[in-house]
Amino acid sequence: MASVNLEEGRVAHALRHYEAHVVHHLDVEYAERTRKSDRVADKVSAFAGSWRFISIFAGFLVIWVLWNLVTPRALHFDPAPFILLNLLLSFVAGFQAPFIMMSQNRSAERCKVEADIDYALNYKSELDTEEIKRHLHRMERQLSDLQTLLARDAGTPSST
Repeated sequence: MASVNLEEGRVAHALRHYEAHVVHHLDVEYAERTRKSDRVADKVSAFAGSWRFISIFAGFLVIWVLWNLVTPRALHFDPAPFILLNLLLSFVAGFQAPFIMMSQNRSAERCKVEADIDYALNYKSELDTEEIKRHLHRMERQLSDLQTLLARDAGTPSST
């Protein structure tokens, strides 16, 4: 039982090591293949999809609306129905969308490479498993032949 756990631990360690190596290789390849503009798109996309951005932007919107509703009329720079705010929101959405799409495309490419690696690993594991099964079947036949020989020898008197 202890040897099984030890073996499982070794296999798990080897898998973690291999996965870390593959991920490191993909990260290095990503750094070499991406341009500065691609990395900027990834950072903008990461920030735009974060709770920090949502919080900051929600705060900005609340301040904008309150300023234009509560302050004296002379200080209103975008009175209701907030046409300037709508224009600003359209600009933000218009500029964010391409950044996010570029980042998603690169992410999809990376996922495809990872899926190809996973497929290759699974295929190799399947081949290894089939080889082990063939080996076990061969051993089983040999054991059966050996049992047959032993049974035949046990049924005949010895010549000594």
